[in-house]
Amino acid sequence: MQTQFKKGVLDICVMALIAKRDMYGYEIVSEILAYIEVTESTIYPILRRLTKEGYFTTYIQESNEGPARKYYQITPTGKEHYLALASEWQAFTKAVQQLLQEEK
Repeated sequence: MQTQFKKGVLDICVMALIAKRDMYGYEIVSEILAYIEVTESTIYPILRRLTKEGYFTTYIQESNEGPARKYYQITPTGKEHYLALASEWQAFTKAVQQLLQEEK
């Protein structure tokens, strides 16, 4: 997938995952990797920015499998923002699909 495509959708991908449940960084990267090729160096700045913008909060939780993990949790403002983005995305992808399917 082209880099420009990815840049436009990674925010909503990250938000979609965290809207479902609290997650830690590496877990988010792994989930997205199942669908889109990304690196930690791409996702962690997005997490920091979305947290700074008030869409996520964080907390530390001990782990049985190593050091404590920093979990991301969506805020009410984040949930509203995510729902708005998801709605825009649905309308956008529907329009693109229609354009791609039109006969010339």
